[in-house]
Amino acid sequence: MQIKYIAAALALAFTGSISNLAAAQEVVKIGHVAATSGPSAHLGKEDENGARMAVEDLNAKGFKINGKAVKFVLLAEDDAGDPKQGTAAAQKLVDAKINGIIGHQNSGTSIPASKIYYDAGIPQISASATSPVYTHQGFNTAFRIVANDNKLGGTLGKYAVSKLGAKKIAVIDDRTAYGQGVATEFIKGSKGAQIVAKEFTTDKASDFTAILTSIRAKNPDLVFFGGMDAIAGALLRQMKALGIKAHFMGGDGVCTEALPKLSGGADGLVTCAEAGGILPSQRKGLDEFAARYKAKYNLEVQIYAPYAYDAVMAMTAAMAEAKSADPAKYLPVLAKIKYQGITGPISFDKFGDINNGSLTLYGYKDGKRQLIEVVR
Repeated sequence: MQIKYIAAALALAFTGSISNLAAAQEVVKIGHVAATSGPSAHLGKEDENGARMAVEDLNAKGFKINGKAVKFVLLAEDDAGDPKQGTAAAQKLVDAKINGIIGHQNSGTSIPASKIYYDAGIPQISASATSPVYTHQGFNTAFRIVANDNKLGGTLGKYAVSKLGAKKIAVIDDRTAYGQGVATEFIKGSKGAQIVAKEFTTDKASDFTAILTSIRAKNPDLVFFGGMDAIAGALLRQMKALGIKAHFMGGDGVCTEALPKLSGGADGLVTCAEAGGILPSQRKGLDEFAARYKAKYNLEVQIYAPYAYDAVMAMTAAMAEAKSADPAKYLPVLAKIKYQGITGPISFDKFGDINNGSLTLYGYKDGKRQLIEVVR
């Protein structure tokens, strides 16, 4: 009988110890929002997957803040690329008392959501939103780790004229904040060429016959599209069907491994740019990440996963340096962070834009994306 009492007491003590240990471990909530449904769902899910890998790596390493082990959890929401759904997702995460937010994926949802995070004092890092408006609203909580559209669109415009020899250019955008922004900056950068057409569609359109018939009559040698790869693929298919032989160009939303399949072939027809650029010294780390990503999800990295991964890591590095996951305490540290990520060095200017952001230009050959050059 006495042995039973002793066993029961030991069991109670052990259970109490476990409970105390669990109570002692701080839970840090990282929010993530992307378009994981709709035409860009494959890119939104990749963004989320990259953030999730970072959270799992941090937990596996026993990450500590102020000497105490913490457990990170990822609270993921889908905004479908819709601003209204994006603000609803943002408010839901704020109400859940997240410690930081990675996202949103699209500029059109990042911009309105950023006001909600700012009002709540929650740091936000986007791994993919490139509209200059996002970081130029006066919100000290907004950061991004890729170059913005001023650089992306402007660089593509200069490249179209100086390297591709474009003289007559047609421009189409999808009316999203991202699409309009990158198209506007492309036009600014394409000095020396004639803009023979400015057309627009939507990010859910599938028939571009009227736009392309009008453009065909103007005989451009290059068509620039501001939008995402799902629409770009259909657009390029219809350009070929109508006999438009112009070169096709776009920003990072277009510049994916999926484009050849979506377009029915992109070899020699497309030049695009991705925000970010990997120098030879960083290639090994990115290749290792891509291999781990493929092993985990059975998917190839397209664009955003490594940037979302780095966004989480930069944010948590600021928490460690500040010795706190309290947004008010680590926010000023994040603004001054210097973090070496797998995508390159991460630090921010006074607006929250990445310093010295790089771009990578790509073409397509044998159904695969081929690097042209990295520019800064």
